[in-house]
Amino acid sequence: MSDARPAAPASPLLDPASLTAMLRPRSVAIVGASNDPTRIGGRPLRYYRENGFPGAVYPINPNRDEIQGLKAYPDIASLPEAPDLVLVAIPAAAVVATAEQAAAKGARAMVIFSSGFAEMEDGDGPAMQRRLGEIARESGMRIAGPNCLGVFNAAIGHYCTFTASFDLGGFPQEGGIAIVSQSGAYGSHMATLAREKGLGTTYWMTTGNECDVQVADCIAFLADQPDVDVIGCYIEGVLDAGRLTAALDYAHARRKPVVVMKVGRSDVGAAAAQSHTASLAGADRVYDSVFRRYGALRVETTEEMLDVAYACTRRTFPTGRKLGIVTISGGGGVVLADAATAAGLEVPAMPADAQRRLKEILPFAAVRNPVDITAQAFNDMSLVTKNVEMMLAEGGYDLIVNFFTSVPRSKVINARLRPAMQEAARKFPGRLQVMCMISTPEMTKEYEADGYLVFEDPHRAVKALAALCSFGEAFARPPRAAPPDLPAGALPAPAGVVDEREAKRILGAAGIPVVEDRLARTAAEAAAAARAFGGPVVLKISSPDILHKTEVGGVAVGLADPDAAAAAFAAMTARVAAARPAAHIDGALVSPMIADGVECIMGVSVDPAFGPVVLFGLGGIFVEVLKDVTLRVAPFSPAEAAEMIREVKGFPLLDGARGKPKADVAALAEALSRLSVFAAANSDRIDSIDVNPILVRPAGQGVVAVDALFVPRQS
Repeated sequence: MSDARPAAPASPLLDPASLTAMLRPRSVAIVGASNDPTRIGGRPLRYYRENGFPGAVYPINPNRDEIQGLKAYPDIASLPEAPDLVLVAIPAAAVVATAEQAAAKGARAMVIFSSGFAEMEDGDGPAMQRRLGEIARESGMRIAGPNCLGVFNAAIGHYCTFTASFDLGGFPQEGGIAIVSQSGAYGSHMATLAREKGLGTTYWMTTGNECDVQVADCIAFLADQPDVDVIGCYIEGVLDAGRLTAALDYAHARRKPVVVMKVGRSDVGAAAAQSHTASLAGADRVYDSVFRRYGALRVETTEEMLDVAYACTRRTFPTGRKLGIVTISGGGGVVLADAATAAGLEVPAMPADAQRRLKEILPFAAVRNPVDITAQAFNDMSLVTKNVEMMLAEGGYDLIVNFFTSVPRSKVINARLRPAMQEAARKFPGRLQVMCMISTPEMTKEYEADGYLVFEDPHRAVKALAALCSFGEAFARPPRAAPPDLPAGALPAPAGVVDEREAKRILGAAGIPVVEDRLARTAAEAAAAARAFGGPVVLKISSPDILHKTEVGGVAVGLADPDAAAAAFAAMTARVAAARPAAHIDGALVSPMIADGVECIMGVSVDPAFGPVVLFGLGGIFVEVLKDVTLRVAPFSPAEAAEMIREVKGFPLLDGARGKPKADVAALAEALSRLSVFAAANSDRIDSIDVNPILVRPAGQGVVAVDALFVPRQS
């Protein structure tokens, strides 16, 4: 997708049924229809005729009376009826007028192949594309494109596309996989690979420049289709983030898995120098968090997308991750166990009593898990049946992988193996099993008909199973709770740069606990403040011109008594004045030193697509070196914040690792949620917020923010 496309106006998720005319039209008009079946305007007409499309097809070309054996019409106005769908394959300059004619005729949908719009960046293209969007909104006629490769619905022979891939390998077969792509060529590549792998793809949609129909609209439409098992998406960018999240939520509510290949990874924001949060919350991390939040699965490769889509066609999504492995190869079992662990699956041992009885059945077998029955079991197929049955009945496994390498390729062995496997699975309908084997296409289809997934490569099999578990867990989650309201006395985010004390005052009014402090303008006042707090204190330089105090020696900790505070004040103010002579210095903040908390960071950055995004991580090396952080688009509830906290790798430090007391995670979740609500309410005023550090005290003792930084929007 070109970055030059004009942004579509933000809008709520439209009615998914509004795309029905585009995917299940009763009549199609082809503007720019060609008598040459190899041309862009001729190929779709040929596809309709070859596939027996049941609706009416109206070629439109003012220069011909007949095209490919069908009566031709000079324009849309002369058609005998208002077509459901108008396909446009003419030069860009004539497209807007054609769209106006189609809308006036009462057409319900339009697909525009023509290029020369916003992807051209200059000239009339962007303005013409904006006009197409206006026509769609004014008339209700849904428009895909311009500059798209079209759509198809294989179930009715509706091939509204000029892709040449059908000429090379044939038309798609029907099946539960749907593909949505912003790129026409790559979308065609995905559909072609799916066809060559024998995967049924009934629906295919490309969106091009997205003057109206976006990927989100396609996801919502497909989520409503009973013959869709899984939706695969290729995404380069998002014009309307709210529409995308609404569509993902819509699909999730209908238990339709969405598999996303989001390309264009970048570290946008990494160069942001003013805010630590902004440097950590790159755009790609935000997409990851959005997909995770709404139950979509992000994949890295086309192969992985198709593997996961294939697995999803079984419509079985386990909520547990326990994997049982039956193998005839010790090495294969080790490979599978390693791959499973790396993918986040568990490989627990069989119960001790079951292991003993398995050993009695097959004395030469390894019976823990993986259960290695060795190839000798094929001498007596009843042993295979008994072993697999016991794994299913007594192992407590959510998933089973049967690794039989190339042995089933033998027709003689397979004639006995398949009935043995059928017998083992008979008592456990719905239990997901994989046959990991090298076989013929015919044998693969037979095992698939028995309900098995079939993979040759163990790693691909395990990753696909882990994906099913991720969907199962997402579908099982309760509905998200509503975020809290802002407190009655909440203050707005500052319009300009403020010092730390004012930043903490604003956060405190938003419901986030902050450390008590006093502003000292002299060494004597610093000593008095230390005496009032009655224990070790911290001094920090107070200046709206100095955002990062440690860089200029503006922090002193562990000051045990008033005299130490006074001496530190004098030394600090002199040091900072020398380092930053132009900075206005108000004095120093004196705060009690809190030593019994886990240091964390939370903050806000504003993503250009999704708006305010809240970041959380543990402090110190976890943030600075390991970049161990997690994100959520604001706002969200304390319950969702608690999930967020548990996502960081350093969470055990909050959960009482190595005998330390458990930290007050509930209070931390409440603070994160409060920050998210404040950020959402002030999205037009902030560029970023840092709360670094926030100390998480032992359970029941709460949290306290000890430093804060606002970067206003205009800065």
